[in-house]
Amino acid sequence: MKIGTPKEVFEGEARVAMTPDSALMLQKLGHECLIESGAGLLAGFSDAAYEAAGVEVIKTAAALYKAADVVAKVRPPSETEVKRLREGQTLISFFYPGSNEELMKLAADKGATVVAMDMVPRISRAQKMDALSSMANIAGYRAVIEAGNNFGRFFTGQVTAAGKVPPAKVLVVGAGVAGLAAIGTATSLGAITYAFDVRPEVAEQIESMGAEFVFLEFEDSELPDGAETGGYAPPSSPEFQAKQLEKFREIAPDMDIVITTALIPNRPAPVLWTEDMVKSMKRGSVIIDLAAERGGNCELTKMDEKVVTDNDVTIIGYTDFPSRMATQSSTLYATNIRHMMTDLTPEKDGAINHNMEDDVIRGATIAHAGGVTFPPPPPKIAAIAAKPKEKVKEKTPEEKAAEEAAAFKAQTRQQVTLLAVGAVLLLAVGLVAPASFMQHFIVFILSVFIGFQVNWNVAHSLHTPLMAVTNAISSIIILGALIQIGSSSMLITLLAALGIFMASINIFGGFLVTRRMLAMFQKS
Repeated sequence: MKIGTPKEVFEGEARVAMTPDSALMLQKLGHECLIESGAGLLAGFSDAAYEAAGVEVIKTAAALYKAADVVAKVRPPSETEVKRLREGQTLISFFYPGSNEELMKLAADKGATVVAMDMVPRISRAQKMDALSSMANIAGYRAVIEAGNNFGRFFTGQVTAAGKVPPAKVLVVGAGVAGLAAIGTATSLGAITYAFDVRPEVAEQIESMGAEFVFLEFEDSELPDGAETGGYAPPSSPEFQAKQLEKFREIAPDMDIVITTALIPNRPAPVLWTEDMVKSMKRGSVIIDLAAERGGNCELTKMDEKVVTDNDVTIIGYTDFPSRMATQSSTLYATNIRHMMTDLTPEKDGAINHNMEDDVIRGATIAHAGGVTFPPPPPKIAAIAAKPKEKVKEKTPEEKAAEEAAAFKAQTRQQVTLLAVGAVLLLAVGLVAPASFMQHFIVFILSVFIGFQVNWNVAHSLHTPLMAVTNAISSIIILGALIQIGSSSMLITLLAALGIFMASINIFGGFLVTRRMLAMFQKS
């Protein structure tokens, strides 16, 4: 199959769906690679670099569409590009089928197969093809860099001869892929970072990255786990939203930088940062709205514009953050495409097998065999939702004392029962056994009892439990051997000496092994 990548026609788009490195990997799958002349220039990849990687450079987009069996793009296709598709041809790109139904139907009528990279199911096996996460990761990183470019102070605090500089306070709203990337970047730059998400299960992730989770006191906020809703935060109730806005109003005056990331594909962005919150922020503060393409999380956001309010708060609503880091984003996106082609070419023979029984391929396919296949059925393998952790109730001193007393009574009853059963059995044996046997039998019973108490009451400090028990048994053997070593019989004395020698080896060897084990965990 011939895989071709045209130049992006969307104004300002600098990314490209194929890089020289990804082309080399695609060729290993048995495919030929084509690229439109100049398609990778804005991302830093020249035509010469593609030619060196064995890619054929095509002069025009029309010629590329005619030559290619598979067309790989970044942005959703325009109507002109869809009309260039032919029957049996495959298009792989972002598509957003919920918003582009007419284009999707047009592609289906053409008989083309369309694989939407934004529809890749969010399951573990498909993470390598999750282009939304790849781009969101870059957007979160770039959002912090853009905020720093418009913020008039350091991120980190400093104490200098010229005075003390306090650290910037950054709030990240939404702890998805973009949010976590923003948290990591802001924390590494030295800012005091706060983060909020409606999913309480992400609190540990936020705190592990050095940020502080903004906890919302709301008892009725039992929301579904993100795994149950495709990895996205589910819509919340009006009561929860009101409580959320109240919390944001409380902390807004303290924040220097706010980065909002709450966006679910094909849904309007929820308004989380209202006009009165913007007015309450300090002069020179910055808001980066990553949901600007769907209306924005900030009430004053304007798509693809930078707005400065009357109180000198900068609001940035750019929608091309990944394109502003075109080399990096092209590399990641091309890798996602390459992994998709790997699944579509299972035999690595250059022949595409579009298996509609495969969860990933079926989920991402929105047009196939002349028909629209969107929306896809739910995946057979669903993500497992994390069970909410139950809060452990702290016990009162009275409850602890009652539990200890109950445990002591139960242990006492068990011991008394065992002693009673043992006494009855001993009496039963004594009724039928001769007196000489009973003398030895009683010694045996007492030995077993004492040995059990000695062995199982050994503290395991500096030992493994097994080593502690074996050392205790060896000690009992030594005691028995010491008693018998003064016997008049030479054979008994010899056996006792051998027992002492072998048991001593076991004891000292146990301590030596323990010492070596402990040395493994010590710094040299």
